[in-house]
Amino acid sequence: MSDDMISQEEIDALLNGGGMPAAEGDAAPAGESEATGSPDSSSSQFEDVLTEVEKDALGEIGNISMGSAATTLSVLLGHKVSITTPSVSVATMSIIKEQYPMPYLIVEVGYTIGIEGNNVLAIQAQDAAIIADLMMGGDGTNPDTEINEIAMSAVGESMNQMMGTVATSLSTMFNKKIDISPPKVNLIDFATQDKVTELVGADEPVVRTSFRMEVDGLIDSEIMQILPVPVAKEMVEALTSGAEEEEAPAPEAPPAPAPTPAPASAPAPAPAPMPASAMAAAPAVGYGMPMQPHVASNVPVQSAQFTPLNMQPVQVNDANIGLILDVPLSVTVELGRTKKSIKEILELTNGSIVELDKLAGEPVDIQVNGKFLAKGEVVVIDENFGVRITEIASPAERAAKLQ
Repeated sequence: MSDDMISQEEIDALLNGGGMPAAEGDAAPAGESEATGSPDSSSSQFEDVLTEVEKDALGEIGNISMGSAATTLSVLLGHKVSITTPSVSVATMSIIKEQYPMPYLIVEVGYTIGIEGNNVLAIQAQDAAIIADLMMGGDGTNPDTEINEIAMSAVGESMNQMMGTVATSLSTMFNKKIDISPPKVNLIDFATQDKVTELVGADEPVVRTSFRMEVDGLIDSEIMQILPVPVAKEMVEALTSGAEEEEAPAPEAPPAPAPTPAPASAPAPAPAPMPASAMAAAPAVGYGMPMQPHVASNVPVQSAQFTPLNMQPVQVNDANIGLILDVPLSVTVELGRTKKSIKEILELTNGSIVELDKLAGEPVDIQVNGKFLAKGEVVVIDENFGVRITEIASPAERAAKLQ
């Protein structure tokens, strides 16, 4: 009876709709032995596109540039950001879509100076939603799953700052000016949409550099930088040529031949005087070295004497403040502001109402010569309007208003 019993593995296979498991040593069915969607299997057909040295160079470029970008993103989000562990491989957009069938935020950046080509940065949509929530003052713990236009603008601004920092890092590494165009941000679902970007074809080989991005316990995922192969090779060439220029030693000057001494018995004749015009036109001579300027040796030199620093606070002398007390200043009380298009302005007529950006009863701004000074409330004195000062702005508030 025990010989007719089936094992638990066979029961599971029957419940899942599959056949009986093959015996050990039997050949697997056709199509089951090939791994689908693994990066290793996809990159094997592009082994001759990049050498290992080029991959290492691109990894180093991405590590340095994205490290600087992480610092910029940390300042924007107010959270610690780390972008590390680059992995360089060659694939196509079709393969990438198959390996990552999920929504991604695609940031397209074009190089305008220093490098010819484009750059694509891919961030998972859920990570982009957290970044947008942090950019708009949220805590990132409960972001809106729908990325609207405002969220796209917020993420686009953060990506613009990041890629600007990347361009600065590349300028330092390549020792030449590199500039980028404003990024274009699009939300692409890799699982449903056919075309990811207009910059590269679906079956064109591209260099994919994957990074691990962590944001202070809120994000721990992967972002991808996608480069066309010619752009990646241009970066490697710029890096290696810059390193060779730094390592090349400066050419040494040939040693000057020793002057032949004149015989002791025959004194050297005195040189004939040269006219001043000829001296001005004559080139510098003397064993390949230019003539040294005349240096005076009898000029008196002494050490500089400085008054010791006084650590006490400096006393402000306001004795002459009276000279400017009668200078007229323009005091303006701003009730509120708004923005209108030209079409809306032209449509204004008698009786039109213009809504301002301040609430009723909110303090008004008091400006002196156009500079914010204080806040106050509007009062009526007899039949005239007036303003009662309720708060003098601190220097920090005035500086913020100036910005």
